Amino acid sequence: MKSRTDHQGLSALFPNELSDLISQEPLFRGRQLFTWLAGGTFKFEEMKNLPTALRRTLIDRYGETACTSKVVKQQTDTDGTVKLLLKLYDGLFVESVLLTDEEGRRTACLSSQVGCAMGCTFCRTAELGLERNLTASEIVEQFYHLTEIAGQPSHIVFMGMGEPLANIYETARSIEIFHFSEGLNISARRITLSTCGIPEGIRFLAESFSVPIRLAVSLTSADNDLRTSLMPINRKAPLPELHESLLYYQNIRKKRITLEYVLLDGVNDSETACRQLVQFAKGLECVVNVIPWNPGAGLPYNEPTRDSTERFCSCLEHAGLRVTRRYRRGRGISGACGQLAGSGTSPHHIQPVMQTNE
Repeated sequence: MKSRTDHQGLSALFPNELSDLISQEPLFRGRQLFTWLAGGTFKFEEMKNLPTALRRTLIDRYGETACTSKVVKQQTDTDGTVKLLLKLYDGLFVESVLLTDEEGRRTACLSSQVGCAMGCTFCRTAELGLERNLTASEIVEQFYHLTEIAGQPSHIVFMGMGEPLANIYETARSIEIFHFSEGLNISARRITLSTCGIPEGIRFLAESFSVPIRLAVSLTSADNDLRTSLMPINRKAPLPELHESLLYYQNIRKKRITLEYVLLDGVNDSETACRQLVQFAKGLECVVNVIPWNPGAGLPYNEPTRDSTERFCSCLEHAGLRVTRRYRRGRGISGACGQLAGSGTSPHHIQPVMQTNE
């Protein structure tokens, strides 16, 4: 197998950057290479309008394919959810998910890190700790792997493994590639970044990022002490600071924010918790997305009942908030919100088989 000289990959490079890599060639060759990659063709030998000598040069430099990751396991749930386990160039693993809603809309749920350092106590990914950030190419490749197996998604959410704002520059680069008009050309309104709440990252999106994507914040509790116990990031960025950064973002971007609220039975589903959430939402143009907790092996929580979920949502609606309810998809293959665990990220945990839950 050919050794790679650049683990950053090629799929997150723009045409001019690809031209720079093959500077001995005419400039239009970089655009041709970009077009092949943007169309999902990664094997250099299949890029027929590139000269044979250039294809051989690329193969010698990068191997048979420009793709730095590969699918080692695919699972399909009865609701149409597809989960992929990807092996990265260094032997680590990451998961990504394709969700299909009742209208047939396909959404790619992408990871931004191998593992996660945020330590949210209700999320299985947190048990892994953080191995490393993903490169922009590794993020983009998840989209192409999902496309090849299940058809091209129309929407993207950064809600997989990891905290996107803790890997902000690689995440931002991948979004720019997705949005690039000469490539996939995915509308900014169809891309959502979900964060546990890192104020400096939120300010970066407000001030410095050119693509006006949607922002979602995992809140889970509007009680400062309870949120700290559930989401340790709250020690560094307590609720008042988070609220201030969201107001700042909204004042600049003029876009509605989603407050994601993972509902835990007997923990954050009371009438008092509802009132605290209503208070936090004051001044924000927002929608609250209520997410009934999805079980994770060994985690010390219980699912909320249907009745308690409806009571909590009704409480919010009576207070004048707009509320959506997250439908539970992918649970049969541990592909739902908070269930991604990357098979421990260790190659010793992997059995490269295809599994279908049908």
